[in-house]
Amino acid sequence: MAYATYEFNGARGVGEVDGDHLVPLEGITEIGVSTPIDVLAAAPRRRADSVAINDVTLLPVVPNPTKILCVGLNYRDHVTETKRDLPTYPVMFAKYASSLIGAYDDIAVPPESEQVDYEGELAVVIGRSGRRISEQNALDHVLGYSAANDITMRDFQYKTHQWIQGKAWDASTPVGPTVVTPGEVDITAAGIRTIVNGEKVQESDLSYLIFSIASLISTISTFTTLEPGDIILTGTPGGVGYRRDPQLFLHPGDSVSVEIDGVGTVRNSVVAQQLS
Repeated sequence: MAYATYEFNGARGVGEVDGDHLVPLEGITEIGVSTPIDVLAAAPRRRADSVAINDVTLLPVVPNPTKILCVGLNYRDHVTETKRDLPTYPVMFAKYASSLIGAYDDIAVPPESEQVDYEGELAVVIGRSGRRISEQNALDHVLGYSAANDITMRDFQYKTHQWIQGKAWDASTPVGPTVVTPGEVDITAAGIRTIVNGEKVQESDLSYLIFSIASLISTISTFTTLEPGDIILTGTPGGVGYRRDPQLFLHPGDSVSVEIDGVGTVRNSVVAQQLS
């Protein structure tokens, strides 16, 4: 099963994926804190009102999460390319709901940054609230999985030892196109890759995560309650543009996609941000 948050004819809704169509869920306008797993599963399906996916605008799978927790340095090859030691505790930072865009929206390069980088990642969407969740029970709290691109303005990230000024730009982080429920995909060894202008620049699989999904949920929920709709970005493999020689950054006219086997693809054109 997979869900999408979308707009069609000016109205917002949540649909269950049925082939190349979405079947609207009665009374639900977006995935979020008010739509835990049980609510989504029990909502009546309006099959007579199904709509073709190609006819809707896909929104971020969770348009208004209460929290977006992101993990850095969670693949050994990425840690190696940054010349850091392997972490013994997850490196974390936050984004805001305003950072998110849809799976196929344009990525607008801001005029202030000259080092806009890609980071292909798996996004975990929480479906059941919890605090101090054990690793053994952690996956029971997962609604599903999406693809994401943790777009990073490197020249801002490294202004300080804290990363948020390079990570939390408005309208910069595509997540989607759908939330694929755990029973639909073997996430333990799914392949992940990033492609820029037709060239594969990152490739790994999720078995190489240093901190597992269950471990991340348990660790994060130690200090904050995880709510339905919260998003965890689980880290990126090696091959980011900043660490390549020569460096590779995104510019207007480029295209970039992140593919995760069994989960989906975010595919975006890069444009110059238009200032009002």
